[in-house]
Amino acid sequence: MNKVFIATSLDGYIADKEGQIDWLHSIPNPENDDMGYNKFISTVDALIMGRTTFETVLSFGIDWPYEIPVFVLSTTLKAIPEELQEKVELTKGSPKEILEMIHSKGFDELYIDGGTTIQGFLSQDLIDQLIITTIPVLLGGGSPLFGTFDQRLSFQHVRSSRYLDCIVQNEYLRKKNES
Repeated sequence: MNKVFIATSLDGYIADKEGQIDWLHSIPNPENDDMGYNKFISTVDALIMGRTTFETVLSFGIDWPYEIPVFVLSTTLKAIPEELQEKVELTKGSPKEILEMIHSKGFDELYIDGGTTIQGFLSQDLIDQLIITTIPVLLGGGSPLFGTFDQRLSFQHVRSSRYLDCIVQNEYLRKKNES
């Protein structure tokens, strides 16, 4: 199963016009509520992320936050930092080719992260679950979560959760067309 766990602004952006994500922390969270992230991450075998997301995580200046294997999609990145060589693998190809390669390594429950990466997987109808956390802020532009697609994709709403009295998280499962 290919899963997305991501936050957006009210107007559907995952980064602002400058590519920043500091607005994600605009709501005070004194208890450091993870809003379901730890439960979610315990359900996946590996993470597929785009280069921009990878570089964003590296820019946080923290220890590598993932204990599962990470596959970074990039046609331009040539090397992974030495300290992450055992944890991160560079890969390229179509979403279907990438999935075949990752499945051949025994990973089946996958976390798909990064706007362009998510859009690429959606365009090939390769996303089974969407968990979208909406932060109550309007950015007025930036990097959208969704792009344009050649086909309609239907999802079934499974649940809504409310965090910090103002953040809403919705979970959807892909509803395949019955032929």
